[in-house]
Parts: sequence; C-alpha cells; structure tokens
Amino acid sequence: MPELPDVELYVERLQSKIRGTPVSRVRIASPFVLRTTDPPVGAVEGKVVREVRRLGKRIVLALENDLFLVIHLMVLGRLRWREPGAAIPGKRGLLAIDFPSGTLLLTEEGTKRRASLHVVAGETALSTLDRGGLEPLGSSPVEFAARLRAAPHTLKRAMTDPRVLSGVGNAYSDEILHRARLSPFRLTRQLDDDEMSRLHDATQHVLRDWIERLRKETPEGSFPEKVTAFREGMSVHGRYRQPCPVCGSPVQRIAYAENEANYCARCQTAGRLLADRALSRLLKDDWPKTLDELESTKGLGALAPRRSPEGGSRKTPAAGQRKRQSP
Repeated sequence: MPELPDVELYVERLQSKIRGTPVSRVRIASPFVLRTTDPPVGAVEGKVVREVRRLGKRIVLALENDLFLVIHLMVLGRLRWREPGAAIPGKRGLLAIDFPSGTLLLTEEGTKRRASLHVVAGETALSTLDRGGLEPLGSSPVEFAARLRAAPHTLKRAMTDPRVLSGVGNAYSDEILHRARLSPFRLTRQLDDDEMSRLHDATQHVLRDWIERLRKETPEGSFPEKVTAFREGMSVHGRYRQPCPVCGSPVQRIAYAENEANYCARCQTAGRLLADRALSRLLKDDWPKTLDELESTKGLGALAPRRSPEGGSRKTPAAGQRKRQSP
C-alpha cells in the first residue's frame, strides 16, 4: 500500500501538473471504484483544481465550488500520468481524470478492487473520510507520546492504525521500529519516556528521509511510476534472512493475516525470536527461542516439521487457537 512518503510524492507532482487547470472529464471504467453518488461525478467537470493535498493515505483534489475528488489507492492501486485522452487499460484500469495537459489514470492489480473514488461537497463532508490519526511529521514529542499511549496495542498495530497515526503503514512502521530499536510487539503503554522520544525521532527521520529519497529517484517534472512497498535501501522491510545493515544479523519475519512484521532480533528484541503464529506453533519445542539458537541450526531449513508415524506433518493451529507471544 502506498504510504505517507509515496503519497506525498504523488501530491507534489500532481500539484505541479494540474493545479489551476480544469477537469475536462471523468471516465469510469469500473463501477465499483465510485463510492458516492451525491454530488454526481459529472459535477466536477469544468471545475478548476485549486489544490492537491494528502488526507492520511488518500489524495484529495480540491476543486472550485467547494468540490473534492478523493482517491484512495488501498493496497494495489497506482496512479499513472499519460497524454491527454489516454485510453484506460483494459484489465487494470479503473478510471481516468482528463485535464487539458494530460490524463490521470487509476489502475489496480488483482481482482479485489479496493481502490476508490469519492466525490464530496464541502469541508465537512470531506472530514468524514479522515480517520483521525495524528499527522506524524507535524507532531510534537508530547502529542506523539500521548496519542500512542492512548492506544492499548502493540507498537506495530498502533503505528499502522490510521486512527492513531496518519499515513504510516506496514512498510515504514518496520523501518521506524528498527531505527528506534524497539520490538514490534512491545505494548505502547510499556514504553518509558526515553523510548517514546526515540520512537518519535525515528518516525520523523525515516519518513523525511524517504520523502527526500523518492524525490531524488523521480526526476523533476516526471511522475512516480515505481511505487512499491519494497525498496532498495530499506533496512528490514522485505529483507527476510538478509543481513541487518546495523549488526549483520539475519532479518526475521512474523507473518499474520495479510501482513507481516520484519525486524532484527539483535537490534530490537535483545536477540530473542518472536513467535511466528504458524511456524513456531508447528515446530513447538523445535522452534529456536533466540537468534543464537537459530544460527546454530544454520537457518530454518534445518527445522523441517517432524513427521508423524502415518507420514503426515503436524497441522498448523487454526487462527482462533493462535496466541501472540509477548516481546
């Protein structure tokens, strides 16, 4: 899912391309992408773009007459800037917004069609799409600490909750927690003042650093084409079993639901391995508890599931039977 740095770059480049120009036409290819009917999408045609802004992970085109086009890319949605009147791609294309200078395409891989477009009138209606999370780059250490401590969750869950922090998702939360040297399973209320300050500093540094990196990777005047959650230069996200850039230990991974948490056991959990909800339950006593134990087995390949006398392997417990291991 495009997160705060990626969305910021989209906003900046759209601002330079379409601010002060009218919407010529909106073409809808997939009926599922349009989530509102009042006002009708045709009401925005001919209206001038006054501003492009970010609302959490959403992109807002603010038009004259207090109208707003709000795009949410969700997980696999991407924006493309093409020549005026460009055709909407057959399988991936959801919609096109035409301007005199070019066409903004919204595409989405897969079949779930989660990306969306809302057309709303007035700031009050727009505010209903705001999940209420604190803007991390504009937050003071005191505001940041208060917001996280008010959420009785693990750090990983709190940082990716749009009602707690705005714009941070799976990828950059991994990077932030690694830089802060904190376990993803630490509870927010367990952090002392020094740890919370470290987390605030890490959040500011990682997000600002990646905004600058993405700007440099995308030449001035061009549009972002390679928006991904897995980037060269990330410390732990998407780098399972690769060496941590700080200590050289292999990056670890916890898979859950549709997401995963990537972390360095040496840097973040004092060498302890966090329980994987599937594999550690499957291996039971064979599951290594520390990084040293894991390294002595020369990787998880040596930890193959033991076979039962009938030749089958042990079953992974159902989701409802799994419990999170404390950090």
